[in-house]
Parts: sequence; structure tokens; C-alpha cells
Amino acid sequence: MRITAARDLERVDFAKSDGLVPVIAQHARTGEVLMLAWANRDALERTLTEGRMWYWSRSRHELWRKGDTSGNVQHLVSLHLDCDGDALVARVDPSGPSCHTGDWSCFAAPPTLAALQQIVDARRADAPAGSYTRRLLDDRNLRLKKLGEEAIELALACRDAEPHAVAEEAADLLYHVVVACTASGAALDDVLRVLANRRAG
Repeated sequence: MRITAARDLERVDFAKSDGLVPVIAQHARTGEVLMLAWANRDALERTLTEGRMWYWSRSRHELWRKGDTSGNVQHLVSLHLDCDGDALVARVDPSGPSCHTGDWSCFAAPPTLAALQQIVDARRADAPAGSYTRRLLDDRNLRLKKLGEEAIELALACRDAEPHAVAEEAADLLYHVVVACTASGAALDDVLRVLANRRAG
């Protein structure tokens, strides 16, 4: 169930955990799980009103708004209640790292495409000797040539209706797309933002 207004919070079972519910913060575009925190009704009402994530600190026994100290704000995209009514997923647009350690995520378990972007970024910063990704990043002609080749190979696999070959060629193309976008200054998150905006529009 999507929670869009304070009245929807009547469906939340706050009693099960002494007035609190766990809230999983998930990157709205990449699907990456960023952190787990707790919230009471007041925190959720403030979140819905402001469009920024509020939580309840079990150690300090107080409300806190994500980013007030660190500057790493989480903007609410949507809030969803699970089937039992005792846990929430907050789809958020983070402005920086979510973990108190300074890491992007408390879990370091990015989904496949987000992990691919991290690998490409790491190769760009410090590639091991002989890195193919680094070669592509450094050689515009090679990068564009491979992008075109992979697109044609995917088209041919689709023409021949070979599901395994289509999956293989699509994976190759996605890799080369991420590399090409990165080299041109557009990260995967920028691409996903465009797709999300088109879906919403």
C-alpha cells in the first residue's frame, strides 16, 4: 500500500514495536537499499508534510531529520507499507551518502546495474594494468566502435530469436552503454532519472 497522507498512517501497526516501525530507505532509481532506520508516527507525518525523511533515534530517544547534521538529505519519492502493516519502504532521492560511516549505503549490496557503474567508476579512477574498461574510457574511437558493434550484434540476435544470445548481447551492450555514458559525463543515475521522469510524465 502506498502511503500518501497522514490519514494513511492509520494502517500502520505501531503497537507491534512499541510505537515504532522499521523504515527501509531505498534509492528510488537504482533500487539500492541504502539504510534501515526506525520511525514513529510523528516522524512519518513530518516526512509526508516536508518531503524529507524523518526518523526516530532509539539511542537518543529523539526525532531526527536525515541530513540536518551531515548535509546528506534524503528526499521522499514515495512511501510504501508492507502487507502486514508493520514495515515501510521509503523510496528516496539521496543527495549524498546514507550511512553514518560516510559510505553510500549501510549494506554495500548494490543491484547489478548500480554495481556495474561502481566498477566503471573505479576503473576510471585507478584501473589495473590491461583493463579493458580503461582502454575504452581512454580511446573515444574504440569506445564508439564497440558501442555500435554491440548494438548490431543485439539486433541480429533479436532477428534470429535466440533468447540466450539476446541476453548475452544485451548484457554486452549495457556494459558498453554504461562505459560510454560515463566517459561522456553522464552517469547511470542520470539515465535512470530520465526514464523515471518519462514514466511519471
